[in-house]
Amino acid sequence: MTASPLPDAAPANWVDRLAPMALRPWLRLGRFDRPAGIWLLLLPGWQAIALAGAQAGRGPDLVLMGKFLLGAALMRAAGCAFNDIVDRDIDAKVARTAARPVASGQISVRQALAFAAGASLVSFVLLLTMGPLAIALGVFSLVLVAAYPFMKRITWWPQAWLGLTFNWGALLGYAAATGTIAWPAVLLYAGGVFWTLGYDTIYAVQDLEDDALAGVKSSARRLGARTARGVLLFYQIAVVAAFAAGATAGLGPLFYLIAIAYAAHLVRQPFRLRLDDPAGALALFKSNRDAGLILALALVAGAWKPLLGMIGAAA
Repeated sequence: MTASPLPDAAPANWVDRLAPMALRPWLRLGRFDRPAGIWLLLLPGWQAIALAGAQAGRGPDLVLMGKFLLGAALMRAAGCAFNDIVDRDIDAKVARTAARPVASGQISVRQALAFAAGASLVSFVLLLTMGPLAIALGVFSLVLVAAYPFMKRITWWPQAWLGLTFNWGALLGYAAATGTIAWPAVLLYAGGVFWTLGYDTIYAVQDLEDDALAGVKSSARRLGARTARGVLLFYQIAVVAAFAAGATAGLGPLFYLIAIAYAAHLVRQPFRLRLDDPAGALALFKSNRDAGLILALALVAGAWKPLLGMIGAAA
């Protein structure tokens, strides 16, 4: 059985247009038909690599960025497969997720486990090419990944746990680039956690009614009519932490100029959020790829420090 495109996938996504029919359930299991999640997992790592390079007055390590690109795609696929195994009964009750490969019976639990294990193994081989601290951080991230599917059962804030998980790449990327962890990376990570808390709360707006019927907890359900105000607060904290990361790293003035665009991109989202508009919520969620890229660009540009150099020369 081959299902039609999933509701939250773009109608013209490459999986449903180009992939062989037999591969489509597997690609959907790994969410390759919905690349927004790959971007959102990848970008904290890229931002940290850019931050480490800018702090040293150079550009980011492109080879390391390539490794993170492949690793993010694989680990997101593994995490989604594991999530679908754990949530298969809940997914079957939610309109947006009922056609997922495991919930709909296209892929068995055993097959999905094998898929997750294979993707994780390749990611681990990539991790072994990095330093000891990065390897340790990468292994620890599995604890966060494994615990995430259960958070919606025990807390109203599973989006916060997703923030801790999805932004772990900020610490991992900085450690891979420098061999250490420093305050700029910690602040970047903290900002990323609140960024994710904001955009995933927006994402949860799509499932408000179904989640209530299934007994699934979410920050959007907890906040209710205050959801937009909550997202605005989360984003404000994310922006302050991002600027603090740049300041503690001693980045140049271009970082701040471009980071203002990042702040503007985030702040506009809660003002456009409507609880009765799930399609609009999905569009706002997806726009965070661009927000993350803007911050990454700001961090790359922060390597240019002409004013700091002029001040030093004058002194």
